[in-house]
Amino acid sequence: MGDLYSKNPDNSAKSYLDESLIRVAIALSAEKDTSKVLDMILQVAMKISNCDAGTVYVVENDTLVFHNSYTYGNFDDDSNRHKMPPVPLSREYVSACAVLDRKKINIPDVYTSREYDFSGAMKYDKISGYRTTSMLVIPMEDDRGDIIGVLQLINALDGNGKVVAFPSDEEDIISALASLGAVILTNRRLSQQVLDTLHAFVRVMVEAIETRSSYNANHTKNMVSYTSKFLDYVAEHVDERPLSDEERDSYLMSVWLHDIGKLVIPLEIMDKPDRLGPLYDKIRGRVTVACLMEEIAGLKDPSKKPECDAHIEKLKEAFALIDECNTKGFLPDDVIASLNGIAALPCQDETGAVKALLTDEELTAITVRKGTLTDDERSQMQSHVVYTKKMLDKMEFRGLYTKVPYWAGGHHELLDGSGYPDHLTANDIPKEIRFLTIVDVYDALTAEDRPYKPPMPPEKAFGILESMAAEGKIDADILKTFKDSKAWVKDSDLQQ
Repeated sequence: MGDLYSKNPDNSAKSYLDESLIRVAIALSAEKDTSKVLDMILQVAMKISNCDAGTVYVVENDTLVFHNSYTYGNFDDDSNRHKMPPVPLSREYVSACAVLDRKKINIPDVYTSREYDFSGAMKYDKISGYRTTSMLVIPMEDDRGDIIGVLQLINALDGNGKVVAFPSDEEDIISALASLGAVILTNRRLSQQVLDTLHAFVRVMVEAIETRSSYNANHTKNMVSYTSKFLDYVAEHVDERPLSDEERDSYLMSVWLHDIGKLVIPLEIMDKPDRLGPLYDKIRGRVTVACLMEEIAGLKDPSKKPECDAHIEKLKEAFALIDECNTKGFLPDDVIASLNGIAALPCQDETGAVKALLTDEELTAITVRKGTLTDDERSQMQSHVVYTKKMLDKMEFRGLYTKVPYWAGGHHELLDGSGYPDHLTANDIPKEIRFLTIVDVYDALTAEDRPYKPPMPPEKAFGILESMAAEGKIDADILKTFKDSKAWVKDSDLQQ
């Protein structure tokens, strides 16, 4: 923005004012940093009134907090003004009186004022080493008429540098500048309220996921931690232009929300610890009853006892195989063939009816080659990314947050088109999704709280990721940067 106070010393007051107001108007729409615009407004006000110092306060609870401050005076240390304590909304302070009385205050000398007790100004002078004399304080109202801050100018100067009272004919233009400042503060406050609401929504959603499935919430928190540290590393060692706070926040928000679609996935699928799930107890009960019925049959007809005992042994061996395979990591062809072979073993129930050892549903579940989910269950599980994008699209993210649904919903896409749900290829997958995919896979492999598998050590997990990169599924360069960054090292491991 530059130092407006020192610009155009030869211009007329009107020319300077016209130019300054134009620049302020442009800045209102073009400048994203509200502090810079408020600095500009403050400096213009100081130039117009030819004063020594100025401050913008913001009302917070029952105090006025320094927001912007500018001075050309002889403070012992100008940085002290930025360390000044908040001003209580008490009548001993000029700025507080302007808020409480909802009116502008123009005082020639705060030390000799008979209208107010301004002992508060004297206290601040002792802190700063400055001598406050004349003051002009303008309250700043928002669109609802609430006082949200004040524009305070101190020590107007005449042509010889002597402190004088602020001319009353300058109050209107200073008030107009204060109104512009109020617009800036109001817009910033509204923007912050929207962002705070968005962050609150994220916290509620993550808590909802955590309530349903604690391991998935840990997964999300781990990913946010890894991503945050990775962005720090990239900003320092890789990117020429680090992400702005808003850009960083929007990306981290997509990480927080990437699994929100799992809220609609049945918990028995999402947290399925083994192949059979609730079907296991049904099979065990069926085998137990069938063995008892065989024992009874052998007792009733001793001639059949050897045959009944042999069948009991077959049932027990079959159930032992089922029990082992229920939690086994990988089932080779010969084991799957054995499971298919025992599926039709006859089991007599308590009514005497004979049924197969395994139903079609049970056989499908126990013969899953790897993992715990059947094809149908896996399809339902994969649909969480579709629901993630649908749910987030309804939020109508805007500005720098527009891509949050797209990034969050794309974290299972792979560069070769074999991912889901849209089977995007490398040309359609931006770096934000590429990294999200890598960190999602890494944490899934190394997670210590998954009910269906033990954690994998980092070196083995990176071995799998590097194989995926070699196959053209994930970005090899981003993977290398992630590995080099050590962002994946947990804080608890760093402390050891």
